[in-house]
Amino acid sequence: MKPLKILFACSELAPMVTSGGLGDVAAALPRALRAQGHDVRIAIPCYRSIAPEFRGQQHCLCVADLGSKTQWGALRIGTTPDTNIPLYLIEHDGYFGRENPYGYGAYEYDDNVERYCFFCLALLHGIPQTGWRPDIVHCHDWHTAPIPAYIKTRLAHTDAWRGMPSLFTIHNLAYQGRYKAHFLDSTGFGLDLFTPDCLEFYGDINLMKAGIAFATKISTVSPRYAQEILTPEFGDGLDGFLRTRKNSLHGILNGVDYTLWNPSADSFIAASYSVDDLSGKAMCKRALQVKFGLTQRPVPIFAMVSRLVWQKGFDLVVAALERMLEHDVQVAILGTGDPYYTEPLRKIANAHPGRMALLLEFDEALAHRIYAGADFFLMPSHYEPCGLSQLYSLRYGTVPIVRETGGLADSVVPITTANLKNGKATGIMFTPRTPEALMDAFGQALELYKQPDVLNAVRRTGMKQDFSWERSSKTYVKLYREAIARP
Repeated sequence: MKPLKILFACSELAPMVTSGGLGDVAAALPRALRAQGHDVRIAIPCYRSIAPEFRGQQHCLCVADLGSKTQWGALRIGTTPDTNIPLYLIEHDGYFGRENPYGYGAYEYDDNVERYCFFCLALLHGIPQTGWRPDIVHCHDWHTAPIPAYIKTRLAHTDAWRGMPSLFTIHNLAYQGRYKAHFLDSTGFGLDLFTPDCLEFYGDINLMKAGIAFATKISTVSPRYAQEILTPEFGDGLDGFLRTRKNSLHGILNGVDYTLWNPSADSFIAASYSVDDLSGKAMCKRALQVKFGLTQRPVPIFAMVSRLVWQKGFDLVVAALERMLEHDVQVAILGTGDPYYTEPLRKIANAHPGRMALLLEFDEALAHRIYAGADFFLMPSHYEPCGLSQLYSLRYGTVPIVRETGGLADSVVPITTANLKNGKATGIMFTPRTPEALMDAFGQALELYKQPDVLNAVRRTGMKQDFSWERSSKTYVKLYREAIARP
């Protein structure tokens, strides 16, 4: 079958600008598609934080009719770092020449709806001027959700976009691009689309809803999450609307770039090791204890690398942590987030010097060292569209402790007698959203640590799992072809 031409539209791209898993996916999936021979190109806003050497050259002017105003910008063409993948950047100093991509701390910019509608419209105006026409447009999260709607409405009869299929991927349904109705004049959408079957959402605008309504296909970043968001518990008010499109909804588990996440070839960690020789992991553990100021003793280390927010289960962690530290264990946590959780965590860490350490920052190199040096990795998430940390921890032989939800349930095989016997167990899983359930899982980990042979068997099984982007990208290609066949 002939190679595909794929336009990736997203708001982030690692390592240039990223706030989480979206940027990682935007970087890794195109590389995997490119390796298969597909012509994939990436488009992002030209944020101020992007280094000049990555911005390429200005190619053309582009315009966006936002309804109440018309804004001009420019399309630049460069190359994504360390690849030969073309990169399109939409430039507009007023919208994207700011210190941060989305806002300050927990507060987003007041005009974010206008900023990202401009990005979508300007991109759709600029791409035809490059002389390249994709076979499909792959949009990610609410920032690019307007694109399928623009293609199917105001651009439906243009030569450039007529009949263009699209895939809209939901990375986290909780972030929907919801704004007050008076912002409609800044979107380029007319009143005819401000209806319950498109943009309107309890009197507000909902950009993600527009993407769901008009995309040819919809995907989430794990199979389980695709089913969960059809329920009131996980649907964030859109479950009913999503059920109207359930036949077009697919779940594809995110992948891992094993060229970056591989303990046998990781320059960030103290010693390399592999599934055949785990001896280097002990050196990584000692190095982690030194870095975090933990006493160098042969006790289990429980670690987290995460945003410190409710979604990640930090209410459960705060409630259970003192009880955990009654046992002979150590805890290392790296991340930033909500003061509601950081402050009690800081107090607990101060009360247990040498046994618990908290670093309120993000440090990629240190994250690698944590995955390599810890014994267990905590992910008690209330919901998790996919999760990458459990995939990293598996590759590094650090046993994940996860709640049974979303991508965690899709990627971790729980330790049971049967799963141990048949060599399939890779981690510890619990279901209830309670501190008690987390403590039960913690108790399982302590028992496992007392059995080094069993622990190492579980570690090796986890390290052998294949969550590569090569596998996931082939599933995406199948979905692209389905969308193209029936746009």
